[in-house]
Amino acid sequence: MSSASRGRGGRNPRDMPRDQQVSRKVSWLLRHGAEKEGLKLAKGGWVNVQEALDTPSLRKLNITFQELKDIVATNDKQRFSLIPATSLPSGSSTPVPSTIPEETDQQSDSPSDYLIRANQGHSLAVDATDLLTPITVEAGNVPSVCVHGTNDAAWKLILQSGGLRKMGRNHVHFAAGLPSSFTKPPASDSPEAAQPPVISGMRNSSTVLIYVDVRKALDAGIKFWKSENGVILTEGNEKGVLEAKFFEKVKAGEGDEERV
Repeated sequence: MSSASRGRGGRNPRDMPRDQQVSRKVSWLLRHGAEKEGLKLAKGGWVNVQEALDTPSLRKLNITFQELKDIVATNDKQRFSLIPATSLPSGSSTPVPSTIPEETDQQSDSPSDYLIRANQGHSLAVDATDLLTPITVEAGNVPSVCVHGTNDAAWKLILQSGGLRKMGRNHVHFAAGLPSSFTKPPASDSPEAAQPPVISGMRNSSTVLIYVDVRKALDAGIKFWKSENGVILTEGNEKGVLEAKFFEKVKAGEGDEERV
């Protein structure tokens, strides 16, 4: 069972800064709510920006195209990718950097000429091969660190259920190290310290860290993927579970107490 949920606590969205309101609503639309809003995800999870802005949920916030571009460019977890529609060949879904293309006189300022997607975190059906990069021994991209952050209450449920579950999403999410803002920095000689800063894949409030042996899981036939914004993902076994036998170690988030 994963500790993640679609909500982010009990805080009223109306009390949030405008950019957070917009980011969360766009994230919900592209990850979970597109079909409810009459929006169909194309191959790779892409949707036309104008069509997204025309959905009831985004119209309610009166989101402008410029505001959406700013959200994509400044989102600290790089949740979204935005590209000119002409830069994606017909039938292609090849991932592109999660940045706004440089502004030029030749570029259109019409949202109908752009595509947007969430880089990961979907509960909507999206083929992983069209959205994510497979992690394999052959490709040489197996991460040295793969860690899932959770809390003490959820950890007890994870133990009871025998592993990490997708919890309504398509994948269980992991980080390739600890976020730079995590409470306790990793030891200078640890594998985590050698990793580049992590921007997504774990909440900073996590109190229990579950480290996974990715190679062992791959050898057992479990698939792993990496998103455009660096999140490690797995759908687990046929039941949607990454079993506890693949846990390498489990530690308290603010100390060195080893749980298993």
